[in-house]
Amino acid sequence: MSRQPPLRSLRCPHCGQPAIATTDNAFRPFCSERCKLIDLGAWLGEAHRIPLATPPDDVLDPSDESSVPGP
Repeated sequence: MSRQPPLRSLRCPHCGQPAIATTDNAFRPFCSERCKLIDLGAWLGEAHRIPLATPPDDVLDPSDESSVPGP
């Protein structure tokens, strides 16, 4: 007799509905393909971004007059 571990449930990051956290759920951590695709679209549309630790060197700060080349 083999005991199966209890199903672990978590909240879908998009809609908050319960989602089963097993390998049987192809959309985990999402509850459905719809929520997974909505989240993917947000990343592709740059609504979600990972912030840079430091700004790139080629970006000038307009408030810093010393970084603007003079005449």
